Amino acid sequence: MPKKYYVYIVRCADGTYYTGKTIDIPRRLLQHNGELINGARYTNTRRPVELMFYEEYLTNRFACQREWEIKQMTHADKENLIYGHNEKINNGWLHRSQKA
Repeated sequence: MPKKYYVYIVRCADGTYYTGKTIDIPRRLLQHNGELINGARYTNTRRPVELMFYEEYLTNRFACQREWEIKQMTHADKENLIYGHNEKINNGWLHRSQKA
């Protein structure tokens, strides 16, 4: 079975969003919440975090590209992506990615 890559958004306790990439979402959430070592510096002081959104990719390249795209979004754009209110944000990129 091929490796899968995930791009995810978590909501921090202070209401901000953190976007990341991983091959293991449950493990990464434990890291972000301090239950395992190697969480992100950003989430270290904003615990607990809650998974709000994720996408699955077949290649690391496309996952990295999408992570960068999401990190460029405003807070409002991320909320639209999470809650599905903006078709452009949700679907405009699908033609150039390998979403699983």
